[in-house]
Amino acid sequence: MTVQSVLVVDDEVGARESLRMILKKDYEVFLAKNAEEAFAQVKGHSPDVILLDIILPDIDGLKVLEIVKKNEPEALVIMITATKTVKTAVEAMKLGAYDYITKPFDIDELRLIVGRALSTRALQKEVTYLREEVDKSSGFGEMIGKSKGMRDIFHMIRQVADSKSTILVIGESGTGKELIARAIHYQSNRKNHPFVTINCAAIPETLIESELFGHEKGAFTHAFDKKLGRCEIANQGTLFLDEIGELSLNTQAKVLRFLEEKEFNRVGGSKTLKVDVRLIAATNRDLSQLIRKGVFREDLYYRINVVPMVLPPLREKREDIPLLIDHFIAKYNAENSKQVKGLSQEGLKLMLDYEWPGNVRELENMIERAVTLTSNHHIQPNELPISVIQLPKFNGLKESILDGKLSLVRGEEKFEREIIQDALRKTNNVQSQAAEMLGISRRILKYKMDKLGIGPGKAEESSEG
Repeated sequence: MTVQSVLVVDDEVGARESLRMILKKDYEVFLAKNAEEAFAQVKGHSPDVILLDIILPDIDGLKVLEIVKKNEPEALVIMITATKTVKTAVEAMKLGAYDYITKPFDIDELRLIVGRALSTRALQKEVTYLREEVDKSSGFGEMIGKSKGMRDIFHMIRQVADSKSTILVIGESGTGKELIARAIHYQSNRKNHPFVTINCAAIPETLIESELFGHEKGAFTHAFDKKLGRCEIANQGTLFLDEIGELSLNTQAKVLRFLEEKEFNRVGGSKTLKVDVRLIAATNRDLSQLIRKGVFREDLYYRINVVPMVLPPLREKREDIPLLIDHFIAKYNAENSKQVKGLSQEGLKLMLDYEWPGNVRELENMIERAVTLTSNHHIQPNELPISVIQLPKFNGLKESILDGKLSLVRGEEKFEREIIQDALRKTNNVQSQAAEMLGISRRILKYKMDKLGIGPGKAEESSEG
């Protein structure tokens, strides 16, 4: 993890050392005693935040601020001032300073202001990076495709980007729902403000409310400091709630109130806070079915489903597969210093015939592994997972069942027998390795072998109880 950095510019050695001692535990600290040293440090280290004294021996602090902001528009400068020059500090903020602190320093206030500035800086960097990403592929990042389904998605993104309407992105796992949300944000008039995500499935029920709305100091055990929630951080920007179907009914009620009123209370707080946030939600579940089961609120469903966007699974847009393969090969060539040119013709055919239950995420994972491990210019079929390699054989099996030449029960038995035999063959009949390849225990493999009449493989010293 990259350590964030702070530049302290003050002509008083005591002030410089005090600030260094306070900040060095959490940040990399650079020091400058005058404007000349400050400019050199900014050029050499590009600090994340600058603490700048208003009174310097060589150039006035306000002039330094003006020069820094001209050369580094995104630089975050916190002015250091004595109480009697607070008016000047306010003027500095009009010139682009982020905030100011007064001497003598209140350590808690100092840490809070610096921490807040560094959080802002981190968001600035994310905005810069994601804006660059979203400029690729006609402005839609890694959402690559020429299929009708993807062209329709691109068109809808442009239509809804500047609206305030809540959007519900629906799609199977791995289809790129977060990429859609990011593209909408960075195509919108909110693109210079935060894009904040929260995975509702990844946060325990006991913590989700605090993550969403923040908490006050002392609100609960271990709440040692005030914490801003994602809704507050996303002010003027976009909040992306991934897997919204995993929220409890209690949390759903609070999200509904937030959507309707654009206001909330921090956990343990009595003050009502208002924000301007555009919400994009996503789910891979059938929310109407969850409503029938009584685990998802119908009123919340209608509130988030103003503009539904349904992402097609990869198996329904196979013409995009070659484009995605080329994109991911280029990506992992760069990351691994490789020069893989593509897939062999046979390998590409296997990929085009595969059903892709894990969608684009599965495809990317497969290409990353193949690029990393291959020593060939073109990825060969034997360098692809067994699920892809075995596909032609089992496509024929599927056709036999659908044509009525084979019953489903017999087809299942034939499928299991052939894939177990192939796994045993690939592992030289070592049952533990074959079981690991198939994702089952050795005991289950042995049971299936006995049931299907498959002869014993190589004897092994260990066995499962």
